[in-house]
Amino acid sequence: MMRYSRVRVGLAGFLTILAVSLGAGLAYSAPVSVDLQLVLAVDVSGSVDEVEGKLQRMGYVNAFRSPAVLRAIQSGRHKSIAVTYMEWAGFDFQRVVVGWRKIHDGASAEAFAYLLSQAPIGVGPYTSISGAIDFALPLFENNGFTSERRAIDISGDGPNNSGEYVTNARDRAIRTGVTINGLPIMNNRPSPWGRMPMPNLDLYYRKCVIGGRRAFLVVANDFKSFGRAIRRKLILEIVGLPAGEGQRQAHGLRGPEAIPVSASRMAPPCDAGERRRRSWTDEY
Repeated sequence: MMRYSRVRVGLAGFLTILAVSLGAGLAYSAPVSVDLQLVLAVDVSGSVDEVEGKLQRMGYVNAFRSPAVLRAIQSGRHKSIAVTYMEWAGFDFQRVVVGWRKIHDGASAEAFAYLLSQAPIGVGPYTSISGAIDFALPLFENNGFTSERRAIDISGDGPNNSGEYVTNARDRAIRTGVTINGLPIMNNRPSPWGRMPMPNLDLYYRKCVIGGRRAFLVVANDFKSFGRAIRRKLILEIVGLPAGEGQRQAHGLRGPEAIPVSASRMAPPCDAGERRRRSWTDEY
């Protein structure tokens, strides 16, 4: 009788330990709540030379070292965001440079900035914004975080000319509840192959690239001004749009939420990049 009792107690204890262990495992694996999950998707196509690539990279590094960006991060409900940084070029060139990191204080922001500053800068042929979006979307799955807002931040100096049409990828992202914001880099210098940039890239981004809830763009007038543009854009992205004038001033911003684009100019068609690439092929 006593032996049977001890066996029953042992079994009950085992089941209790198992339940506690499973519960602890579930608690440990529960996603961490943050205010925003953000994929930073950066163009490293052939039109971006080595100097410009470094200017882009250091623009992001310095932004995460900015006290203004940290204040924006700590102003939210959860006082934190989750960020990952990827590079992209043609339809078959995408790579994660720094994986998902929770940023909530100066130390975590500096850790992200440091990892980014030490990583090599990639380069690849052609420009596939659609490929970048399609690569970025699965990064939100099982990443250890949960949030009300998810966004892909696309920065680049040219239109989509590789892979699927950008509008198809954009629309897929919107259907999943992901917002795509844009940071077009206006660049007047010819590419290494002597081709001039497409005019009105900002209007192309507005018409064909960005989309979703509260989507917006901020324009960098050249690579040298990219650092200021990305700092401004990150703050607006983190605090959420629309931000009132008082809130923008509190974060050190002045003027409109996003740099306006003139209505007197005409937006290129959404297949403008593909048309340009076909014309280059016809040259030979």
